Amino acid sequence: MKKKVLIMVTTLVALLLVIVTSASFYFYNVAVARADKSFLNGNPDLEVSADIDELTFTKSEAWWEERSFEEWSMVSDDGLKLHAYYLAAESKTDTTVIIAHGYSGKATDMGNLAQMYGDKLGYNVLLPDARGHGNSEGSYIGFGWPERKDYVKWINKVIEHTGEQSQIVLHGVSMGGATVLMTSGEKLPSNVKAIVDDCGYTSAKEQLTYQLKRMYHLPSFPLVQTTSLLTKLRAGYFFGEASSLKQVKKSVTPTLFIHGDADLFVPSEMVHELYDNGPSEKQLYIAPGAGHGLARTVDPEKYDQVVKEFIRTYVK
Repeated sequence: MKKKVLIMVTTLVALLLVIVTSASFYFYNVAVARADKSFLNGNPDLEVSADIDELTFTKSEAWWEERSFEEWSMVSDDGLKLHAYYLAAESKTDTTVIIAHGYSGKATDMGNLAQMYGDKLGYNVLLPDARGHGNSEGSYIGFGWPERKDYVKWINKVIEHTGEQSQIVLHGVSMGGATVLMTSGEKLPSNVKAIVDDCGYTSAKEQLTYQLKRMYHLPSFPLVQTTSLLTKLRAGYFFGEASSLKQVKKSVTPTLFIHGDADLFVPSEMVHELYDNGPSEKQLYIAPGAGHGLARTVDPEKYDQVVKEFIRTYVK
């Protein structure tokens, strides 16, 4: 009898291990691997990119086509060839913005912000394709963690290009927001004058836990932990390491935090936690009625005003 019970328990444990392992590989392929993310389409609550109206998109696309972008490249610390677009300002300047796109996006999605900085502020604009996105190499998405080191290298590349007097602003949306926040905790050159985070998350672990519950109605344990372990083995990082919250606690760079109060993809509670733990020089702008990545779409004049006034305090 005892032997029979032992066999049943062992079989059950083995079955559970197979299920959890299979589920971990599934969620890795869904969330972390470089792959089609069309499962996010069609549900406004799950969209991860700013959904601008067709006319605005057409104007942004036309603006991009009319500009002569240089194509930049560099090799990451772990050997990936990374790609970016660079647009010099019409009048020579030492001010440059580096714009970080969102999850499953690409640099060319950020024409709207590039236009704001290029035309309205007269900045040079650098738009990298994150690893695993666009024209950059990489088989996985880093949720901003390995990307933070890539951004330090992009910063240094800008300084090499525009000179030691360079003044640099980092501006990211969604995963791009988390990326610039994670970058803020690194030892940055004094050339980085300000950071703008638009709807970034506190950590990859908390964001994936939140989405696991919303999308699949599942608890975080054990899938987040086992998928995190698989991510460590395949991509080199644990979800818990990819923490904007830990990084902003170390940051000394003035930071503007932006979030829509109707954001259902990255809950707005996250921005309050980030702001409370951010550097001494900071500002919080909550965009009324804005969903994920839509703060500028809902009220572009207010958005631009808030951003311009903030960065002008630090960029001379």
